[in-house]
Amino acid sequence: MTTATAISLYLEDEAETLRLGEDLALALKPGDCLALSGELGAGKSALARAFLRALADDAELEVPSPTFTLVQSYDLRIPISHFDLYRLADPGELNELGFEEALQSGICLVEWPEMADGEMPADRITLRLTHEGAGRRVTIAALGKQASRIRRVLAIRQFLGKAGFPEAERRFLTGDASLRAYEAVYAGDGIRRILMDWPPLPEGPPVLDGKPYPKVAHIAENAYPFVAIAAALRDDGFAAPEIYDVDYDQGILLLEDLGTDGVLDAAGRPIPERYRESVACLAKLHSHTIPQDIRVSDAHIHHIPDFDRTAMKMEVRLVLDWHLPWRREGAPASDAERDDYLAIWDSLIDQLETVEKNLLLRDFHSPNIIWRGNETGVRRIGLIDFQDAMIGPTAYDLASITQDARVTIEPDLFDQLMEHYLSLRRAGGNFEEASFLKSWAIMSAQRNCKLAGLWVRLMQRDGKPVYMKHMPRTLSYLGVALKHEALAPLRDWCLRAGIVTSES
Repeated sequence: MTTATAISLYLEDEAETLRLGEDLALALKPGDCLALSGELGAGKSALARAFLRALADDAELEVPSPTFTLVQSYDLRIPISHFDLYRLADPGELNELGFEEALQSGICLVEWPEMADGEMPADRITLRLTHEGAGRRVTIAALGKQASRIRRVLAIRQFLGKAGFPEAERRFLTGDASLRAYEAVYAGDGIRRILMDWPPLPEGPPVLDGKPYPKVAHIAENAYPFVAIAAALRDDGFAAPEIYDVDYDQGILLLEDLGTDGVLDAAGRPIPERYRESVACLAKLHSHTIPQDIRVSDAHIHHIPDFDRTAMKMEVRLVLDWHLPWRREGAPASDAERDDYLAIWDSLIDQLETVEKNLLLRDFHSPNIIWRGNETGVRRIGLIDFQDAMIGPTAYDLASITQDARVTIEPDLFDQLMEHYLSLRRAGGNFEEASFLKSWAIMSAQRNCKLAGLWVRLMQRDGKPVYMKHMPRTLSYLGVALKHEALAPLRDWCLRAGIVTSES
């Protein structure tokens, strides 16, 4: 039997009890049951109320006691059912109250769980509050990943204390397709700060030459690249967040908040002006030379990796490993198909040898662009996702924004964006347009081949089917890239494989 991990904390006053409730709101996920025990007046209801208000991001949320109704439900970011079993007549009544159904889709907060102890889930999180001196002692017992999540939010609270914000309010902001999550931090000074939660992970299995995927594909594994590149971008006048504090070992960063506006309208459609400013920002960035070695501290220099042949081919293999088997209901690509496909990519990568290379941010598209309308020039574009940046064909980032993976860029807007970027680069001089356009087509195809496999992997391996809605758009974008004469061999291969059609 797995033994629960015990966590013991001393809470000096009511405010610390409320902060613990708020922090737990960042740790719990659907399917969790938090069982709150303690004598009358120990603080169970206060902690539950703080938890609910934090999850709702509403300090005035009315939280009536469910003592007489036994359960009160809240339709929040995560559905919550707040149970008070003090007056439960029979433990068997718990499921009549909808406990199991509530647990399937959300979180259950249970006060007085002792009244239905035999009906509580074995993997529940137990939290006991007792009076101790002028304050309270809280003991939390949880299993496995639940305990890890709780320890993580407590570690972040300690980090904020060391950073000078021990009493800061924390609210969930967002997560992304990776393992990073973000919080909004309010320290009472009127300034919102952003916390990046980027926990270190054990090294994965080898995928090539004894190396795990992040090392082959040059995916950042710690905070040093983010801090280094943020500093380099700011030094060149671009709007990257200032880093207020960082714990490299734990992967916790406190950042400047660049704003909340994006480049899409309320209906999720591109706002042309903001996309034009985004490509103008790229044109400026591509005219600068970013140093490949950036000193982060006396003890660490970050070397920006090259977007090399190995990384490019590792990414485009996602079509072979995930997309084709999905398209063929499980049938893998044949050895001949694999060999032909990878040989085509070797030839295309050879053609990139002489193209323009500089810093590429790697994911320069709508989720990672902040619109700062009160600023001017390139500072109107806030850059927030660049930890995986590499040195490679600059056209890659132009393909990212002009073929935004998460929103449809209609042909008219695409033409406007391409011409706006090209005109700015022409005006700057020393720009080989034909070479750049071939590079753009190759990089567009490389990126969209990667995404066509990635969406399937996110669905099948990671249980995130929502990303499959982007598949038709991704294949449409791939069809645009394949129209360039340099990509004729890849187009023929994709036609034979059934990935695109002759009308694409």
